[in-house]
Amino acid sequence: MQLIVISGLSGSGKSVALRTLEDAGYYCVDNLPAELLPALIDRLLPAGYRDIAVSIDVRNTHSVEILPSMLQEVGRKEITVHLLFLDAKNETLVKRYSETRRLHPLSDGVRTLPECVAHERDMLAEIGHIAHHIDTSDISANALRAWIKRFINLDRSRLTLLFESFGFKHGIPLDADLVFDVRCLPNPHYNEILRPLTGRDTPVIEFLEQTETVQQMYGDIRDYIARWLPCFIADNRSYLTVAIGCTGGQHRSVYFVEKLARHFEGQQQVLVRHREFT
Repeated sequence: MQLIVISGLSGSGKSVALRTLEDAGYYCVDNLPAELLPALIDRLLPAGYRDIAVSIDVRNTHSVEILPSMLQEVGRKEITVHLLFLDAKNETLVKRYSETRRLHPLSDGVRTLPECVAHERDMLAEIGHIAHHIDTSDISANALRAWIKRFINLDRSRLTLLFESFGFKHGIPLDADLVFDVRCLPNPHYNEILRPLTGRDTPVIEFLEQTETVQQMYGDIRDYIARWLPCFIADNRSYLTVAIGCTGGQHRSVYFVEKLARHFEGQQQVLVRHREFT
C-alpha cells in the first residue's frame, strides 16, 4: 500500500492536490483526524486498497500536534508513507482568502487574516520540516496538477533531485533547499531576438554556451552539488530541491536547470520545474 498524506497552509491548494490524486485512482479522505489514520489503514489494507491519500491540517488542531507520531506508527506497517506539504507566501494566502471571502479555519473574531495565516504557519512548522514541499505561490492550478502527477510517479525509495528555475523579481521559492543566483551573467533578455524565447530554445542555449563565465558558473554549481549530494543522501533525505534564479526566470535559470538535470539524471532520480512558465 502507498499512503500520501497532504498537509500545508490553508489556501495553498490542498484541495486541488487531493482531487488530482483522486483522478489518478487514489482512495481519498479529506480532513481526516490524525488519530484515525492507523485505524483507516488497518481497515483498508485487508480490503485490497493500494493507493490512499488523506488530507490532514489545522481544521483539526489536535491532528496537527499528533500527526508526526501517527506517521511513525503507520510507517511500521507494510506500507510506504509520504508526506506532501503545500506552502505559499503569506501575502498570496491572504489575497486568495480575500478574493474568495471565505473564513480562515483559525478565524476567531479576534485575529486578523494575516495573523491567522502567521499562526497557522507556526502550528505547521514541525510537519513542514519532515515533508516534501511544493510552493504554490506563483503557479496556476493546472501547473500544480501537473506537478502532483509527476510526484506520484517517483520511486520514493530513492532520493529525488529536483531542479527548479525561478525569477528573483517574483521571490525565492519557499520549497528550495539550495539557492543559486545567476543574475550576474549576461542576460539574453537584452537581445531582441532572444527576448521572447526561453532557456530551452536553441538560440538561447547557443548564446549561453558560448559565454565563458556562464560555463564557469555552471561547472562550479555542478561540482558543488556533486560533492555534497552524498551527505544529503546519508542524512536520509527523500528530496533535495535546487533552485536556480535569474531576474525573470525565463532564460539563464531555465538553461542552468535543464543542463544540470541532464548531467545528474544518469546518477539520481531527477525532476525539473520551471516556476515562471509551464
